[in-house]
Amino acid sequence: MIRTNLEQQLEEVQDSVLALASMVEKAITHAVEALRDRDLEASRAVVAFDDVIDRGRFDIEERCVDLLATQQPAAVDLRWVIALLHIAVELERMGDYAEGIGKISLMMGDAPPLKPLIDIPRMAEMSIAMLRESIDALVTRDVDLARRVCAADDEVDALHEQTYHELLFYMIKDPRSIQRATYLLWVTHDLERTADRATNIAERVIYLVTGEMLDLNLSK
Repeated sequence: MIRTNLEQQLEEVQDSVLALASMVEKAITHAVEALRDRDLEASRAVVAFDDVIDRGRFDIEERCVDLLATQQPAAVDLRWVIALLHIAVELERMGDYAEGIGKISLMMGDAPPLKPLIDIPRMAEMSIAMLRESIDALVTRDVDLARRVCAADDEVDALHEQTYHELLFYMIKDPRSIQRATYLLWVTHDLERTADRATNIAERVIYLVTGEMLDLNLSK
């Protein structure tokens, strides 16, 4: 009876994590769309929405701490609590990156980007796909899917590197472009870190299922 109650509470916390992940996905999507469309009002909304994401994380943390204190979970249940706690933190940080992109858009003002935004939306799509799959792996306890998420991070890193060198070329060619190029470099950094956070979530899924703590980005 006690274990049934614990499992039910864990399922409820996991549902809150899924809801938080959905909010983060929307924030990233809207941040990049607003940047591309130069929609400053939408960028302000993304920045303001980060407070909602922060509250979601804090709520999950409080519930996890309460479960640790009152239910004293052991074995896989303890790993479940710890994994959900860490995943909530990763999601909140991803929300911070979306907020950061929104703030960069506001700093750019009405000025158009230095170049057409092709690679940045592509990086966003790849990062969001990694987020979705890491959460799917959590729900299904799919270690193989979690490992594929970690492998996909290499593609985001490669695109980030390509975009970095392209923007650096703009700076060298025309020093007047340095500020606008720097704004876009900040955006690509935020998206690259978003993908890294998705990898961290996938690693937590592996820990939850196997009990093995891995850092699959050690070679990077």
